Amino acid sequence: MDKNPKRIDDTNKDIIRSLRDGRKPYSAVADELGITENTVRSRVNKLLDEGVFSITGLVDPEKVPGMQVVMMGVKLKTMELDRKAAEFCSLRGVFSAAVVTGRYDLIVQLVLSEEEGLSLLDFFKYELVKVAEILEVETFVVYQSHNFWVPYKL
Repeated sequence: MDKNPKRIDDTNKDIIRSLRDGRKPYSAVADELGITENTVRSRVNKLLDEGVFSITGLVDPEKVPGMQVVMMGVKLKTMELDRKAAEFCSLRGVFSAAVVTGRYDLIVQLVLSEEEGLSLLDFFKYELVKVAEILEVETFVVYQSHNFWVPYKL
C-alpha cells in the first residue's frame, strides 16, 4: 500500500465527516451533501481502495466486560522503526503502533481480556517475546477514558 498522503478534496472530507456513523446510507449522505448517491459510492470506494478511509466497528472498552486497553512505550535497539511497528501490529491484541518522537521509538496500543485468554502477563509471555531488538517497554493501563473507541481485536 502506498504510504504517500493523498490529497483529499472538500467533497471527500464532507463524505468522511458524514460517514462518522458508518451505517448511514449513501443515499442520506448524498441528500445531505447535494450530490448523487453514485458519486458518494464511487468516492467512498476509491478512498477505501487507496487506504485513505476505513469503515469499522469500534467499541467503548469501558462497556465491554473484562476488556482492558494498554498503551505501551517501546525503545528499540534498531532504527528500522517502520519494520518494527509492522511486527508489533502482527501480535495478538495490538491494534496500532506508531513511530513517535520523544523518549520512546514506538507507542503501541492493545486491547486485552482475561475472558478471551489474553491478560497483560499473557501478552508479555506469549506475544511480546516474538519481537526482537526491544530495549525497554513501559506500559500505561487505561483506567478511565472519554470518547475513546477501539477495535475489538482479540
